[in-house]
Amino acid sequence: MRHKNQTLGEFIIENQEEFKYSSGELSRLINSIRLAAKVVNHEVNKAGLVDILGAAGETNVQGESQQKLDVYANEAFIKTLTNREIVCGIASEEEDHFITIKGRNQNNDNKYVVLIDPLDGSSNIDVNVSVGTIFSIYRRVTPSGTPVTLEDFLQPGNKQVAAGYIIYGTSTMIVYTTGHGVNGFTLNPAIGTYYHSHPNMQFPEDGTIYSVNEGNYVHFPQGVKDYIKYCQREEGDRPYTSRYIGSLVSDFHRNMIKGGIYIYPNTAKNPDGKLRLLYECNPMAFIAEQAGGLASNGFTRILDIQPTELHQRVPFICGSRNMVLKAEEFMQNA
Repeated sequence: MRHKNQTLGEFIIENQEEFKYSSGELSRLINSIRLAAKVVNHEVNKAGLVDILGAAGETNVQGESQQKLDVYANEAFIKTLTNREIVCGIASEEEDHFITIKGRNQNNDNKYVVLIDPLDGSSNIDVNVSVGTIFSIYRRVTPSGTPVTLEDFLQPGNKQVAAGYIIYGTSTMIVYTTGHGVNGFTLNPAIGTYYHSHPNMQFPEDGTIYSVNEGNYVHFPQGVKDYIKYCQREEGDRPYTSRYIGSLVSDFHRNMIKGGIYIYPNTAKNPDGKLRLLYECNPMAFIAEQAGGLASNGFTRILDIQPTELHQRVPFICGSRNMVLKAEEFMQNA
């Protein structure tokens, strides 16, 4: 039961029994993410005042220019999770390889690995548009006390035990699920506390917003082109409204609240799509399904895809249930 002005910390304690297999580790892990998010939020909010805007002069494993805040956020989350010794491994979109975390006795008996996109939408930093962090948590599959292996990270999304995102926007929010619905918490910056502001978040079954980069229209698969034309056709509650921020967290968050669909298809330039299965699509798909929505690559449920690479990319269609089903219909009939 939700109490008025309940904090994130109180909510985690109250709902600990929902964490299968856990004796408090998952609660401490989410608390650590909360702490790191607060640190990153502080830097994001003062970014215009200090020299942490713009590119860092390096590229990440994806070949993309790393923003200075990207690097800062990556280090903040890795440092917080490592120092608290509550995970046995971390994989980050910003790192070539996964990180093995050893305990003080050189072994690590912790049960969980974290996959993280430390600063999603970072190309928007310089123009003061909302950015975010996305995280995904799995129970390791290799024996406890041994170093983690690639197998611990290459699990299908349906094996996630928790996932969430932090949006650094007009207000800062943590939205997450442990497989028992989706809840949102808004930061009161005056006292540094997150309050339970959005209980039991749900995608409307239908929506009137479609979010896609229409500048790439000519390169889209025929099914996506057909669906976009359907969205634009004047009939019933259409044409739909086009809204595309270019920050997955922001677009997803708006569509979950208002009802809509987010599409990032494959193109001639990116035949496998551009979004990362492990760091972006799986966690967002888990949240979407827990909120009554759907997530697909156009043909297959995202959470059923077996990953084969740490930085694997996939086409991504996600949002209100009936809108995703209609988009899949166009994809499969093209």
